[in-house]
Amino acid sequence: MIDKGPLTGIKVIDLTAMVSGPVATMMLGDQGADVIKIEPLSGELMRSVGTPNNGMTTSFLCSNRSKRSLTINLKDIEGIKIIKKLIKNADVIVQNFRPGTMKRMGLSYEEVKKINSNIIYTSISGFGDKGPYSKQRVYDPVIQALSGLADIQRDQETKFPKMVRTIIPDKTTGMAAAQAISSALFYRERYGKGQHIKLAMLDVMIAYLWPEGSSSLSFVGKESDPSSGQMGLDLVFETNDNKFITAGAVTDKEWLGMCNAFDRKDLLVDPRFNTPRSRFDNKTERRLIVAQEIKKHKANDILQKLATNEVPSAPILNREELIENEQVLQNKIIEFHDSNIFGKIRSPRPAPIYSESPLSGEQLAPLLGENSIEILKELNYSDDEIKVFIKGNITSTFI
Repeated sequence: MIDKGPLTGIKVIDLTAMVSGPVATMMLGDQGADVIKIEPLSGELMRSVGTPNNGMTTSFLCSNRSKRSLTINLKDIEGIKIIKKLIKNADVIVQNFRPGTMKRMGLSYEEVKKINSNIIYTSISGFGDKGPYSKQRVYDPVIQALSGLADIQRDQETKFPKMVRTIIPDKTTGMAAAQAISSALFYRERYGKGQHIKLAMLDVMIAYLWPEGSSSLSFVGKESDPSSGQMGLDLVFETNDNKFITAGAVTDKEWLGMCNAFDRKDLLVDPRFNTPRSRFDNKTERRLIVAQEIKKHKANDILQKLATNEVPSAPILNREELIENEQVLQNKIIEFHDSNIFGKIRSPRPAPIYSESPLSGEQLAPLLGENSIEILKELNYSDDEIKVFIKGNITSTFI
């Protein structure tokens, strides 16, 4: 375990799977917490998703950095006893089972609070513990559908709803959970009280999308069509060398810069575009004109003109290009780590940069059960007891 970050000394019991929960606990681990990931003997599903390499898949690798792995038979009473021993000295427990599952295992908040009254107990679910969807299984597209995200992505011509091709609800919920846990730890430090945090992916996404996607529904009795108030057009433009860029002008200064870059000063006095409000009201026509002007230029040429005139713009990079982009290189967001098992690993570093407690992504995701023995020894189990657990399939280790 590498001591680092502002959460050093905090112990987290991670009973999560898939993405939302693991991303949350990974962020806590990145910030120094000792995160013990508890998995069934067969491992969680993400160990089977993605490109495999010597017992590790890319999907698991990228959501479970900065953790230790303990495998437990969650259906065995002795396995539950091990978890309860861990809880005694833990600060946080995070779970994303369907509502009711933790209670059936004897690990509900009420039971856990009896073991450790100061615990920060975090429950992540798709829909919460009440309502018609609460018992249903959930994946990211279901939340995209119900939260309005698919509607926001609706094709403007065909009106066909579209999904975002990345699991935004999962990862946004993970970030929201990490933030909520940190705040609860601060509250406990100040007032001496643990608590139960509940996060539903649906709730997170509705709140996340509201400021721009649904803000026109805010004034009761004066609602307007949310799609007419959306700020975001599809600002993707093709250049005459068949490349793609994005560019946008919101302020008067940016619009002046864009018109100068296009050598279209006539647009500055056009009543459709001469104020921020008129440009917003006529955004579709404005986008068509911008697309026509950008199409006249090569990508590098027009990007240079836009940058010179202080217009927010950038090339649209594919994922292979971005890792070589000069801004990405200057930010040192991509790190390289050497592993005796996996070879050289490329991964993004933790995003926050702390002046006094620097972070690192050097502790890679663990192999299944990699730390089972050391964790059990920390709980004062003897070598003989550990052998019995392994033989009885209560726990397992692959090292």
